[in-house]
Amino acid sequence: MMQNPNRQIYSGPVFDMARQQFERVANHLQIPEMERDRLLYPKRAIAVSCPIHRDDGRTEVFQGYRVQHHLTLGPTKGGTRFSPSVDVGEIAALAIWMSWKCALAGLPYGGAKGGITVDPYALSPRELEALSRRYMQEMIPFVGPHTDVMAPDMGTNEQVMAWFMDTYSMYQGQTINEIVTGKPVSAGGTLGRREATGRGVAYLVARALDHLGISARAATAIVQGFGNVGSVTAYSLAERGVRIIGASDHTGAYYDPNGFDVGELQRHVAKQGQLAGFSTESLIEQSELLVQKCDILVPAAIERVITGGNVSELKCRILAEGANGPTTPEADVILNERGDKIFVLPDILCNAGGVIVSYFEWVQDLQRLFWEEAEVFDRLYQILERSFQQTIARAKRDRISHRMAATAIGVSVVQSAKRTRGLFP
Repeated sequence: MMQNPNRQIYSGPVFDMARQQFERVANHLQIPEMERDRLLYPKRAIAVSCPIHRDDGRTEVFQGYRVQHHLTLGPTKGGTRFSPSVDVGEIAALAIWMSWKCALAGLPYGGAKGGITVDPYALSPRELEALSRRYMQEMIPFVGPHTDVMAPDMGTNEQVMAWFMDTYSMYQGQTINEIVTGKPVSAGGTLGRREATGRGVAYLVARALDHLGISARAATAIVQGFGNVGSVTAYSLAERGVRIIGASDHTGAYYDPNGFDVGELQRHVAKQGQLAGFSTESLIEQSELLVQKCDILVPAAIERVITGGNVSELKCRILAEGANGPTTPEADVILNERGDKIFVLPDILCNAGGVIVSYFEWVQDLQRLFWEEAEVFDRLYQILERSFQQTIARAKRDRISHRMAATAIGVSVVQSAKRTRGLFP
């Protein structure tokens, strides 16, 4: 049998994770073999070269990517990350996960993801703007408000989104706010977007605590990754009475069973740009932080941090996946076999708050009618509650894991839409 050329284009450990997860769900759903490649492999992958003038006069070329998984339900939607580790396999996996995430939440989107292989912190502000604008310029033939809508991700922020929007608008001759989400409110963004993912994680953790009969005021939490998602999650959990006993970013990890003042952690990061230097007494090894005893563990940084090597050492009751793909398939098998049954909030459910409020931003931009913050969060929690209930009910009915249940719902929605629309031509 001839090898599928897609298997040569899309590779690497992160894509292998997405593929293994899909195969397990496809087997569970008994999806015919002839339909699987069309559901799994992306519709379109774009690679571009992004040359810019560096401040020292050199011209340097950076590689950029965008993967659009499917456009069956509507335009594709997904973030753009600037990171030294970006490659097309990782981007494709993130686009696939975004597809199942949007379908689970009932959003009219397919998944997408983009990125540039660069360390954004090694660029000056002028260089960062130049690279951001060049990337969007190269993407103009492939994106649009009804084709592919970008958003921020690791290494990008509201300002980068504003540059994206302005670049696209200049080429169209009019302001097109709805080409990206996650923009500043002054540039057509929505209230609540920056906090949406973290507040969504905290909402679902609260629902899990209720489900398990644990009081939030008696609960402890460790947050791995203290960027936008992790810091907002920590603050929102603390507001609910949860004691934050551990926190980390790529520069340092801290643990204190007596708990931290989350406001102090946030002020330190705002001033120093990182957690390093916050404390000497509570320093702990990064790998050790994940396996400390707590009620709630929130991996909110990068992929593949919970593996077959450390999953047996987890001492949490709730695993709330704020990051994309933090748990490997090997770790999933062990999680499912553990007698203590950790309550898993899988990533495509747990961190969906960001794309849900991005959807709200897109809708508001299209209508030129903006909502109050309270309405944004009321609508967000309604969707998260529905997705939570559907996932728990599916897991109970089919006697499967929460991850399998959530992914099965998302895959089934896309499969049904593809069958209904048929194959053109």
